[in-house]
Amino acid sequence: MERLKKILKRILKISLLVIFAFFLVVLWALWDVPIRETKSFGATYVDWISEKYGMNGRQVFLEILDDLKVKNIRLPVYWNKVEVAEDVHEFGEIDWQLAEAKKRGAKIILNIGRKLPRWPECHQPEWVLEKKDEIYEKAKLLEFLKVVVEHYRENPALYAWQVENEPFLPFGENCPLFGGDFLDEELKLVRALDGGHPVIVTDSGELSLWSRAQKRSDIFGTTMYRTVWQENLGYYTYPFPPAFFRIKRGLSELYAGERPSVVIELQAEPWGPHENYEHDLYPLSEQLLHFNDRIFREHIEYAKKTGFDEFYLWGVEWWYWAKLQGHEKIWEEAKKLF
Repeated sequence: MERLKKILKRILKISLLVIFAFFLVVLWALWDVPIRETKSFGATYVDWISEKYGMNGRQVFLEILDDLKVKNIRLPVYWNKVEVAEDVHEFGEIDWQLAEAKKRGAKIILNIGRKLPRWPECHQPEWVLEKKDEIYEKAKLLEFLKVVVEHYRENPALYAWQVENEPFLPFGENCPLFGGDFLDEELKLVRALDGGHPVIVTDSGELSLWSRAQKRSDIFGTTMYRTVWQENLGYYTYPFPPAFFRIKRGLSELYAGERPSVVIELQAEPWGPHENYEHDLYPLSEQLLHFNDRIFREHIEYAKKTGFDEFYLWGVEWWYWAKLQGHEKIWEEAKKLF
């Protein structure tokens, strides 16, 4: 019996060494994945964030198109902004944005669903929240997706749909995750209604495994944040080298299969203890200590080494507001990309 135990222990040790060696070989191979030549930069734009800064949302959008000359834009379609009352939809602002994009040959990703960019992450209408009924909420969400897809699927400016935003990352207020099964229902509905445009599914670059989102996507999107603020830690910078993203992508593709991938949110504004538009609590002078034109360039150079070739920058509303305050360097730096 003792001899058998020794043999089993030896087999276990050898097996673990083989697995570890295999893992090291895989990491070494993926570390050397070639860096792709950067193909394009785009931006995410949220009109009501511009208005939080005290700016005109339409004016800022036109500046993004005409001064920055951005050709790839992600626009979230907020459920609470569009379906203002049950079965009452107001598409005017998004219609206008797509019409202006079309005039200039810009391509638009429409991000649809319940969990979308910007706090509080989930953007259900009040009339949905008042019900406090998950079954009702899911049913109304599917109805909303159907209306939106049917409204925009023929629009010539539409490039792709993004369904939900980081649907596997638990984050936000009044924002419990609905899980993979319901996400599959959403994806099935969107693809049935519009088979002509690809579907993007996203996940956190630093806080999630990608495989669940990646295997469901036509195009996979990751976020990429460098320096963030956390209540218990304060400001901190993720210690990952660019190769971290190449390795993570390679490992995920071993499971989910290879497909086009983009960085859907590349940090290009400060992340601090308050919203950037809360000027009294978080003045611009402090914001610029944690994000400025030098850090902007560093983030771009870092991103170019991660193995992705398309990047959507996060913070364009803040760039323009900083410019209006006399700090034009970040806006001018961004111009070089587009």
